[in-house]
Amino acid sequence: MRLDPFYLIVDSADWIAWLVPLGVKLVQLRIKDRTSSEIRAEIQRAKAICATHRCQLIINDHWQLAIEEGCDFIHLGQEDLAVADLSAIRKAGLKLGLSTHDEAELATALAASPDYIALGPVYPTILKKMPWTPQGLDRLREWKDRIGPLPLVAIGGLNLDRIAGVFANGADSAAVVTDITLNADPETRTLEWIAATKARTPRTANAAP
Repeated sequence: MRLDPFYLIVDSADWIAWLVPLGVKLVQLRIKDRTSSEIRAEIQRAKAICATHRCQLIINDHWQLAIEEGCDFIHLGQEDLAVADLSAIRKAGLKLGLSTHDEAELATALAASPDYIALGPVYPTILKKMPWTPQGLDRLREWKDRIGPLPLVAIGGLNLDRIAGVFANGADSAAVVTDITLNADPETRTLEWIAATKARTPRTANAAP
């Protein structure tokens, strides 16, 4: 499979309604600290928007709701992977992305036969507190050498000035959160990301039908 090189991560369907129509083709809905019914409603709205705009929607963590709502892609962190029912996920036909931060987590992730691997934080990030130091571009290259054709997503501290470096060192897709969501003009910044990654966008990008 192939991923769009621009991988947007947001925490609400409102963000998706605002930015996906600009041309975003790959977005993760990452919601924390909401009730199950609220998350379900957000997933339903996000799914409808993404279907209209042929954007691939990835649901973070909430794999049971993703199955129930007919989604086709989830992303799990290592803690969620440890308790997830992988057989149910595969039976439902969901594609699976997994986070990794060190050697042990990479081994655990590869054992789950994911559809992509994410490595982070590549650079210092303010998104959340992490026990890991920045991985750097050398580690990104190492991960790509080890996973071969499996898509590699770079995440953590990415901005427009760092795009070339992550792609030159093996990333297939660059995940961005705060460079857009904390930007004074998220719409313009999104368009800049789309333009900056356009040359790398495959003709058969994994967009929703």
